[in-house]
Amino acid sequence: MDFGQALKALKSGMRVSRSGWNGKSMWLLLVPGTEVPHTSKGSAYYKAGLNGRVTIDAHIDMFTASGSMQPGWLASQQDMLAEDYYVIE
Repeated sequence: MDFGQALKALKSGMRVSRSGWNGKSMWLLLVPGTEVPHTSKGSAYYKAGLNGRVTIDAHIDMFTASGSMQPGWLASQQDMLAEDYYVIE
């Protein structure tokens, strides 16, 4: 799939990956927007002065080769032009 097709798959709730990524088992996931009703004391949002309701916009996260989630993944030029995306079943 190309990048556009991968975005459509993400929007429909699927996980996608690229065969060209070096790290095995790396994949992307679309996280829908959410509203946090109140921030917790000690959280980064609270410390930044957002002491009430916070809206977190939709974004793409990546499951990394080290097994952690990287929030807010941004596609590189190579990622946007790639045609080796596939859906993870």
